[in-house]
Amino acid sequence: MSLMISSTAFSQNGNIPSRYTCEGEDISPPLSWSGVPAGSRSLALIVDDPDAPAPAAPRMTWVHWVLYNIPPESLGLGEAIHASSLPPGTLQGINDWKRTGYGGPCPPIGRHRYFFKLYALDNLLPNLNRPTKAQLEQAMRGHILGQAELLGTYQKR
Repeated sequence: MSLMISSTAFSQNGNIPSRYTCEGEDISPPLSWSGVPAGSRSLALIVDDPDAPAPAAPRMTWVHWVLYNIPPESLGLGEAIHASSLPPGTLQGINDWKRTGYGGPCPPIGRHRYFFKLYALDNLLPNLNRPTKAQLEQAMRGHILGQAELLGTYQKR
């Protein structure tokens, strides 16, 4: 069985409900996973949008959420999860709003893709002191046992 990530809020390639965006409550969607590889010591989650600022002319990947050192025995994250409710030991990085926590889709123009990427790692990472996505990816290099991806899309009304 391979690593899988899903949400009860939207399906693979489906529309992310506005509840989870800047046009709604801007809360994190419920996420669940399975198939964590044997030998995994931690999980990491990165949510990003490679279509910023416009899908027809993307110039950057906008980072929405960075989590790491999620216990491998955890089965997911609940809806609207707050820092105090994260699984024990989970640490947060900073998103492109320069803060920790989830920041929902808020595309300026067009329909954007949002990738929820889950990584199974063979180690527990040191405290990286609110890393950026790039810093977390560097720390994970050579330690990834498995990877799963959930893709959702969103366009403002």
